[in-house]
Amino acid sequence: MHVSVVDNADESVVITVRGDLDIDSNTVLTTTLDQVLDRPAPMVIVDLSGVGFCDSTGLSALVIGHNRARADGGWLRLAAPSDFLGRLLDTVGLTPRISVYPTVADALADRNPD
Repeated sequence: MHVSVVDNADESVVITVRGDLDIDSNTVLTTTLDQVLDRPAPMVIVDLSGVGFCDSTGLSALVIGHNRARADGGWLRLAAPSDFLGRLLDTVGLTPRISVYPTVADALADRNPD
C-alpha cells in the first residue's frame, strides 16, 4: 500500500491511498491519520480511488479517524470509492455516518460542516 498526503491552502488535507487496505497494510494508514488528526479542527479527505480491497481493519481505521476528527471539531470525508468499496461502506452502515463523495474535488467543494 502507498499513502500520500497533500496539504491544501484552506488547511484541509487529502490522504490518497493506493493498494489494499487490510491487516497487513493498516498501520500505514493509521499512522498517517494520527499525524494529520493531531491538528486543531482537522479537515481530512481520504481518497479511496486507488483502493482495490478493504477489510475490517481498514474500515475500523476510517471510523476511528472520523470519530477523532469530529471530537476535535473537524471532519473526515471519503472520496471516490470503487463500486466494491462503496457497496461495502453502505452494507456495514457507514454511509449515513461518514460523508462519501464521488470525487476529491466534490469533497473539497462542500463547505458545509459534517
